[in-house]
Amino acid sequence: MNKRNYQRELEQTLRGLSANAGEPAAVREAPTLLLHSCCAPCSSYVLEYLSRYFRITVLYYNPNIYPEEEYFRRMEEQRRLIEEMGAKQVLPNPVSLIEGRFDSREFYEAVRGLEQIPEGGARCEACFRLRLGEAARAASDGGFDYFTTTLTISPLKNAQKLNEIGEALAGEYQIKWLPCDFKKRNGYKRSVELSAEYGLYRQDYCGCVFSKQERAKNA
Repeated sequence: MNKRNYQRELEQTLRGLSANAGEPAAVREAPTLLLHSCCAPCSSYVLEYLSRYFRITVLYYNPNIYPEEEYFRRMEEQRRLIEEMGAKQVLPNPVSLIEGRFDSREFYEAVRGLEQIPEGGARCEACFRLRLGEAARAASDGGFDYFTTTLTISPLKNAQKLNEIGEALAGEYQIKWLPCDFKKRNGYKRSVELSAEYGLYRQDYCGCVFSKQERAKNA
């Protein structure tokens, strides 16, 4: 079976949205996108890229992050980035922010029994399902046109698995999943450039206590 090219699928979707721009003014308002964000650096390029096509609401829901002060540091960087990009008027459509609840018990319950699985395996997949599940629910409840995640911008994340999870949740919640592999087309490189431009805090581990321990072990 041929491996799907999610970046190409995304571009096809965006071309379709651009074609609709020729509609009468009353019906050509940009569609809405609920964007799950893992952190400000990863969201930087995605916001720059997709705000041309969507009215974006960023959902910051990451109960996996450890310790608590790390969560709030990353959350505030997300808020600051959106505010500064808006002030610079580099976002063609407005971007808003929803701060999801922070309850680490949700994460530990989701990965129960998987604590010893190496980074990138079944524990991470369970974490993806938790966070994308909340994004799908919020997108459905909020009447959004699409939902997706910034997670595919990381070279260390399995874009195929993330898209499979997103598509399954889309069917469950009756909401469109926006296929993506944001690391492609130099997306990851651009996120590094934007992080430097905005002086963003770039963490050196994914977020959870297990990734932090693995990082320390391999340092």
